[in-house]
Amino acid sequence: MDVPKPRILTARWGIPGSHTLAVAQEHGAYTALRKALTMAPADITAVVKASGLRGRGGAGFPTGTKWTFVPPEEKRGGKPVYLVCNADESEPGTFKDRYCIWNDPHMLIEGCVIAARAIGAKVAYIYLRGEFKYVKDRLDQALAEARAAGLVGKNILGSGVDVDVWTHQGAGAYICGEETALLSSLEGERGQPKLKPPFPAVEGAWRSPTIVNNVETLQAVTWIVEHGADAYKAIGTEKAPGTKLFCCSGNIRKPGVYELPLGYPMMELLNDECGGLLPGRSLKAVIPGGSSVPIMTPAEVARATMDYESINEVSGSYLGSGGFIVMDDRTDLVDALANLLRFYAHESCGQCTPCREGCGWMYSILTRLRDGEATEADIRVLRDLANNIHSRTICFFGASAAMPVQSFLKKFPEEFFARAGVGVPDDWRPAASAK
Repeated sequence: MDVPKPRILTARWGIPGSHTLAVAQEHGAYTALRKALTMAPADITAVVKASGLRGRGGAGFPTGTKWTFVPPEEKRGGKPVYLVCNADESEPGTFKDRYCIWNDPHMLIEGCVIAARAIGAKVAYIYLRGEFKYVKDRLDQALAEARAAGLVGKNILGSGVDVDVWTHQGAGAYICGEETALLSSLEGERGQPKLKPPFPAVEGAWRSPTIVNNVETLQAVTWIVEHGADAYKAIGTEKAPGTKLFCCSGNIRKPGVYELPLGYPMMELLNDECGGLLPGRSLKAVIPGGSSVPIMTPAEVARATMDYESINEVSGSYLGSGGFIVMDDRTDLVDALANLLRFYAHESCGQCTPCREGCGWMYSILTRLRDGEATEADIRVLRDLANNIHSRTICFFGASAAMPVQSFLKKFPEEFFARAGVGVPDDWRPAASAK
């Protein structure tokens, strides 16, 4: 596709020494921060809101609007405001944030300081996945450089603005990617989700107003502040401006992280950017947004573009975190789904009965189906379990485990019933449309 492919988030990737302060500044780092320090906090928020930037962690909620949920100072009762960067990248199929930090940690630090200034926070925390010790080490080195240069900490660049940034490493729990579980872990408690409301923006870390943003989101803020809302809105689609990082894996020639404008045709992402399928293979399915979103058929893939609205309208799936997983005609979908459910059964925090009991039960059925030991009745129980787990838990984990099961069974029933030695029942397809 002959469209501009601006490099916003990946502009410094591949430059030798891009993770160091000297090289990053040579290529524009902290220019946006210097500008932001001359702006009123409300004006920073207004620019981000006008840009249309939507959270890149998966939900796609407007970033600037989220920032406005922080109560004004007179209503906070003296409580501080916190900014927390969610770098607990645990979604299977998603691996963009670690590359962002590894290649350009100063862009994240800059984004944290700008966002903290916008919401009135003097402290920001970057919460990293437990397995990211090597990433944390590089980020800590970058923070030390930035702090020594007066770009982080007290009286930044003589502006009178104080913002310090600290890293915090989790213990490798998938559930800590959910913002309230992440905040519980940050506080030193068990990483379990909390009921909302109150939302973190009102009562988050240490019962104080807290904004939680994804790594990619905060890095995009730096470009928006430097270049303006209109320049950002000129990229992507009307409802989903800007670029997005797509984590492409599976049966493709060129797996990797690709930055493309939102609205890019899905088939062109597959064929032009990812190099197409492996020789002699045909497309069977795609999971477009990480393991927790519904699967897509080849016909749906051919019609969709890579943005929130198109994927949902065409297939009922979601852009999610951008984990683009491709499966060719060799893929055993029963085995693939069993593999996914093994993950969800293991990662349930155990707080809600539907997740704690249901995920293990679904995995048990799928392993028996994979091994040729299940019946048609088991497949019906599997679907009923997924339908009764979805949206019946404190956090979105239940839906994350249920949606793959629902969509695999709805869109590829032949493979599952064949493993039970029967054809697809006449009453299956209409009922499968129910959540």
